[in-house]
Amino acid sequence: MQVLFEREKRPQIDPLTALEKDVSEFGEYDQEFALKLLSGVLEKEEDVKKAVAEHAPQWPLERMDPISRCTLLIGTYELLFANDAPQAVVMNEAIDIAKEYGTQESGKFVNGVLNAIAHRK
Repeated sequence: MQVLFEREKRPQIDPLTALEKDVSEFGEYDQEFALKLLSGVLEKEEDVKKAVAEHAPQWPLERMDPISRCTLLIGTYELLFANDAPQAVVMNEAIDIAKEYGTQESGKFVNGVLNAIAHRK
């Protein structure tokens, strides 16, 4: 999520270089998983954005707060394309991230959009 957030603020950054930098700054985490997730989101970005837009019609992507938007991109990718975790796990993790780093309403918003996407699937 950090790399996607950084990319919004500085579109010229190389996402893979940013991921390496984040690994060195934030400490240990599953680098292989993070790379797989980031690469997947970037590869399917248009499809993911389209799905989010369809399930949040009152909220254009540009209008969403950046944390919710980035979290939704990751959660939507995982729900639609990754298939390596149960939907409930994906949704709960995304909601927790949105609550911790987003606005007061981010958790509810992310929950509603991802729930709609999961039920569509």
